[in-house]
Amino acid sequence: MNLKRGLKTLFVVSLAMTANKGLSLEGKKIVTEHYNATIFQSSISGVVTDESGTPLGGVNIVEKGTTNGTTTDFDGNYTINVAEGATLVFSYIGFGTVEKLADSTTLNVSLSEGMQLDGVQVVGSRSPKRTATDSSVPVDVINVADVATQSGSIEVNQLLQYAAPSFNANKQSGSDGADHIDPASLRGLGPDQTLVLINGKRRHQSSLINIFGTRGRGNTGTDLNAIPTSAIKRIEILRDGAAAQYGSDAIAGVINIVLKDNIDKVSGFVSYGAYNTNADGDFPDGTPNTDGNRLDTDKDGNQIGSDQSFDGGSVKAGVNYGIALGEKGGYVNMTAEYINKNKTLRPGYSFRRGFGEASITGFNFMLNASVPVSDKSEIYAFGGRNYRDTDAYAFTRNNPTERIVTSIYPDGFTPRITSIILDNSISAGFRTELDSGWKVDFSNTYGKNNFHYFIKGSLNASLQESSPTDFDAGGHSLSQNTLNLDFSKYYDEILEGLNFAFGAEYRNENFVIFAGEEAAYGTFDTNGVIITDPSTQTQPTDPETGNLRPGGSQGFPGYGPANEVDRNRSNLSLYADAEVDFSESFLLSGAARYENYSDFGSTLNGKLAMRLKASDNINVRGSVSTGFRAPSLAQIYYNLKFTSFDGGVAQESLLSPNNSPVTASFGINALNEEKAVNAGLGFTASFGNFNATIDGYYINIKDRIVLTSPFDAPQLPNVDNAQFFANGADTETTGLDVVLAWKKHLDKGSVSATFTGNFNNMDIKSINNGNLDQNTFFSNRDQSFLLASAPDSKLGLNLGYTREKFNVSLAATRFSEIVLIDFADTEDVFEAKMTVDLNLGFDLTDNLTLNVGGNNLFNVYPDQQNDGETDSGGYWEAVQMGFGGSYYYAKLGFNF
Repeated sequence: MNLKRGLKTLFVVSLAMTANKGLSLEGKKIVTEHYNATIFQSSISGVVTDESGTPLGGVNIVEKGTTNGTTTDFDGNYTINVAEGATLVFSYIGFGTVEKLADSTTLNVSLSEGMQLDGVQVVGSRSPKRTATDSSVPVDVINVADVATQSGSIEVNQLLQYAAPSFNANKQSGSDGADHIDPASLRGLGPDQTLVLINGKRRHQSSLINIFGTRGRGNTGTDLNAIPTSAIKRIEILRDGAAAQYGSDAIAGVINIVLKDNIDKVSGFVSYGAYNTNADGDFPDGTPNTDGNRLDTDKDGNQIGSDQSFDGGSVKAGVNYGIALGEKGGYVNMTAEYINKNKTLRPGYSFRRGFGEASITGFNFMLNASVPVSDKSEIYAFGGRNYRDTDAYAFTRNNPTERIVTSIYPDGFTPRITSIILDNSISAGFRTELDSGWKVDFSNTYGKNNFHYFIKGSLNASLQESSPTDFDAGGHSLSQNTLNLDFSKYYDEILEGLNFAFGAEYRNENFVIFAGEEAAYGTFDTNGVIITDPSTQTQPTDPETGNLRPGGSQGFPGYGPANEVDRNRSNLSLYADAEVDFSESFLLSGAARYENYSDFGSTLNGKLAMRLKASDNINVRGSVSTGFRAPSLAQIYYNLKFTSFDGGVAQESLLSPNNSPVTASFGINALNEEKAVNAGLGFTASFGNFNATIDGYYINIKDRIVLTSPFDAPQLPNVDNAQFFANGADTETTGLDVVLAWKKHLDKGSVSATFTGNFNNMDIKSINNGNLDQNTFFSNRDQSFLLASAPDSKLGLNLGYTREKFNVSLAATRFSEIVLIDFADTEDVFEAKMTVDLNLGFDLTDNLTLNVGGNNLFNVYPDQQNDGETDSGGYWEAVQMGFGGSYYYAKLGFNF
């Protein structure tokens, strides 16, 4: 012991001996702590890098069991004073947490990448000191680079389907726009009951509203596939009601997508994959399926033969590059992705010859940038543009029917619904930390989704032989502009730490339906003139059936001037939340949010959550909150006349807007907000290489907005039935989320195992049909689609092994039974199924990696239905793992 330390020791010991008799217990504790800190404090410094040796800036370093901590600088360097014999905990988003004994003055640490439970997270807590396992609510932190590498999935929805326990999404078929934008959900709730953020800022929704037999019918969700996977650093999923924190749409939870910010590195991939067509079923051409034969259709939807074993071939390529701006940590990170995916065909019946997934050609660009203007201030911006050209088959039109002109299609035809989807967004803001310690964030975010329909291989039967076969059918758009001003401050000196935040948000939304060309929506008379006066103009008659020839493009009648909508609304919200550590073991947080909408009024919601450290390894957490979801502009104003199919028989249907006198005449009230009560209780555990989270939840929603069943409508001209949006049902959802993860580092690699499970049960507590007939208002069939938004359980086991230049991952996922009610009012039972995925990875060089594998390796399909009454018109609905079958792929990744 040197002289300086010896004098300190003598001083503190003397002080303790002299004053100990008169000190309180608290005073003795202070003296003892000061004695220990003075004698045994030492300075530790070092560098933190990733496995390739690249320095990591912003790594959190904490002396275990204390609040003493620091972070690495831009070059990965750190210095911290700790008690002798202390243990340092190193944690960084997207990397495994490492604990090291501070047994020398220099301590260099290498962190390994990987999906883990204890990464620092943003969503669900505004405190800078919170991690996923010590938060008061359940949060999944998903490293997209790892998940994407170990899967052949080419879109965000499909990645999350198998990485997050309560997330569900599947490709649709025969569902108009839902074939092009996949509906997705958390905890079996609607796609519009999950809020999506990008870098913590609200993301705009799609303009598409699902109206057919899809998951989330009657809902407008967010198009996650518009975000390139190559641009994503991580995805945080808050599995808890958060309307009091983040506003409308957060009843089921929040998905926060964090964009990459790395620099001086080029990374990317090129992949190719295809589906196995060897599905189980007797297909319309009568050909046995054992040799891979498939019924196919030509570009106009006419039946042709095919002898292929694979379809749905998909090419995807992406590149990401970041460059430094200035010398203070500024950056601009850019991503570009290209996708080209062919259709799949799994037809079951002659009236649905084009059943299968849509084709996609698309290009994505995303940018994320930050420019420091001082040591504590920065200007930031991020956004992107997504372009997609999609092509899907509608129901087949077979002879004889008044919908066919035999001189154009002598053998009938299968129309194609194609679309051009443009999704643009930009967010910019200014962040700073004041001398007082307050952090200020001012930002503006704008986004717009534009969905334009083009119908091909079709006709307008009322134009007879003069009908075109391709149509511009119009479309819809939704734009959203959000202005945010946020304040937050962390108080170290209050109890064991207090974070207080408050702010305001002003949002403006605009929903538009724009008309297509006249031939797409119009009904024409025998002279080829659009009918404006039915009393003086004669609608043509089909010579074979004797029925009137309907107007509009077959497959999807276009939007006309009568459908056009241009509606706006604004919303002002104020919020405040606080998170306080009363002690090292007890955390309590609360939030309140006031929202005022220009079209339906105001609402006030609150939330309380807590976390108790039962031991050094176990946390108990719980929350209770109220929530809401405002009716979307699309649910209020969307309208369309369309053709629906009941067991293969076409019917003309009208979807009337909620504000229409027609809707009111059927006894449907104006839409109100959905109201929710959420509660959760769970625990987290961490024992060395093993982490666990188990969380139960309860969600009660009143006045859920649903799409009603069809009402007979003989009083409406040229319409068989009508449907409406209504606050139609009250539901109660209970469930359990389980995540168990274990990982062990070996001398030359690692081995890991992760189990994820979601157990979910939804009950319809009441149907809000008023004086209307319940079965007409919301039939058992429509109720079944609501209840089957997700399987009752989804269980996954993921095993991984890495050794030097080789890695392998094996994943098994079990989906529980799903029951739907078909057009014949009988149950379609889809029994529980299990899929297996396998991925093999090889490091060809230091910069090139090859991955090969298969998703749904054993070609498992949902149970086949043989009565021809499914809503989709196929042997299967879009349930469980979907209806694509096995998908085999190869992916070449590069990193320079």
